[in-house]
Amino acid sequence: MDAFAVSIGLGSKGDTRGLGLKAGLYFGTFQALMPFIGYLGGESVLGWVQAYSHWIAFGLLALIGGKMLYEGLQEGIEEDIAAITNKMMLTLAIATSIDAMAAGFSLTLLDINAYLACLIIGVTTFAFSWAGVEIGKRSGTWLENKAEIFGGVVLILIGIKILVF
Repeated sequence: MDAFAVSIGLGSKGDTRGLGLKAGLYFGTFQALMPFIGYLGGESVLGWVQAYSHWIAFGLLALIGGKMLYEGLQEGIEEDIAAITNKMMLTLAIATSIDAMAAGFSLTLLDINAYLACLIIGVTTFAFSWAGVEIGKRSGTWLENKAEIFGGVVLILIGIKILVF
């Protein structure tokens, strides 16, 4: 949702020819890669934390969701962007996906295929980023904070579900 929110902001900037594809590729790639890195790191410590896995998954999701809520209530960095360059896109892709590395750690705690999960995350982020640019072209920036707040609430609720069930 943070990549979606940033994409909405980028779409509202003006010249957006090819920006949907560019945003989708940058954000989708990094959102798939970072949880995979977290998953690989998490596999090495899984045996040590297995008894507390539900608490750890809840904590990570609550922290990431809380961060998204906080950022959704703040002004975005998109207002400061003058030109949409590849360097700037790389920086945004890393910034919006760094918390996905921590979420990737929780993939070791769940009974799922992490490779498939990372692929789905990447494809979904690609689609949301492309759609975000298109929405930003038409709506301006009024949706970007709402998307991040919604995403934060969803992550916190998923964490609670893991803890309770």
